[in-house]
Amino acid sequence: MPDAAPLTRESVRQSIADVLYVPADEIGDTDDLIQSGVDSVRIMSLIERWRDAGVEVAFVELAEAPSLDRWWELLSSRQRAARQD
Repeated sequence: MPDAAPLTRESVRQSIADVLYVPADEIGDTDDLIQSGVDSVRIMSLIERWRDAGVEVAFVELAEAPSLDRWWELLSSRQRAARQD
């Protein structure tokens, strides 16, 4: 999706905050997002949002490493790969 705005760490943080209905500054880099309330439905919502931005990621990848740090590591590497294709 070439016209999609690239993801940033802060836009990912904001997306997580949006599905939790909390301010973005309440999402810590290493917080366990599952413990914070990101359930399977919310993960699927985030996957769709990020897919619309041109970044493919699987549910299990997010569920296995539920922190902003780990999700950003995964999403940013996928985003770089997608832009190189």
